[in-house]
Amino acid sequence: MTEPIVDQGVFAPVLTPFKADLAPDAARFVAFCRRLMKEGCNGLVLFGTTSEANSLSLDERMALAEAVVEDGIAPGALIVGTGLCAIPDTARLTRHAVELGCAGILMLPPFYYKGMSDEGLFRAYAEVIERVGDARLNVYLYHIPQVSNVPLGLDLVGRLIEAFPGTVVGIKDSSGDWDNTHALITRFPGFRVFPGSEVLMLAALREGAAGCITATANINAGPIRALFDTWDDDTAGDLQARVTAVREALQTAPLVPGLKRVVARMLDDPDWGRVRPPFVKLDDAATGALIEKLVAAGFDLAGKDT
Repeated sequence: MTEPIVDQGVFAPVLTPFKADLAPDAARFVAFCRRLMKEGCNGLVLFGTTSEANSLSLDERMALAEAVVEDGIAPGALIVGTGLCAIPDTARLTRHAVELGCAGILMLPPFYYKGMSDEGLFRAYAEVIERVGDARLNVYLYHIPQVSNVPLGLDLVGRLIEAFPGTVVGIKDSSGDWDNTHALITRFPGFRVFPGSEVLMLAALREGAAGCITATANINAGPIRALFDTWDDDTAGDLQARVTAVREALQTAPLVPGLKRVVARMLDDPDWGRVRPPFVKLDDAATGALIEKLVAAGFDLAGKDT
């Protein structure tokens, strides 16, 4: 039986818990994935920026993905982050995700070398797609120029869609630039555009976006999902204001360390606060200040199911 594929809705780029020796904690990871789906995520992105993906080895990523699928979470609800500097590594991770039956892969451009031409970036994506050589492959491009310093321009996106129809199917636009998100939606009808922040979610959904892939879904999945489900209702504006307020409060601290300390508080599990270098654990004072701002923004920490 073919696994149903989730290609729209709210996706959380799942935080990665670590043990005391900084090895990935598969048991906590799988349990947290189950929790996020229960709280309202339509799907999950394993190994996005929020997941500290580029601090994980290929073997660690593959083992964690296998653990999630073996636990019974439908692979058709999983998008796996790939995209490394070495084409063979990207192809290996991508092939592994396809063989697991995952809904797609979220592929960064090769990000070490800067100032690369569209031709070079096109060839890098094309090489991976051709090496994998599997009709089941669904590629979501990952545009996060403030982190990668390797932007994916509209012309390059269009060329990839044309060259690989039915394979290059969508994009996560984490630029935070509404003009770019809007241009992607309007220029490429049917292309699945996911803004990387719920701040732009209502405006994007009204233009035809597929949903949102947002770090904040790690702690606020329910309200973000409610906005996705009711974007065309009269209540949508109020919902958008509430989720935006929580996002803006969260962004007053370093995002990944801040999210992990909030999750640690929600789950009453201090071990969730661990990060891999070069991230540094958020200290107690900064954590307290962050939680105060979240609560002031309407985030109901006490009401979370712990």
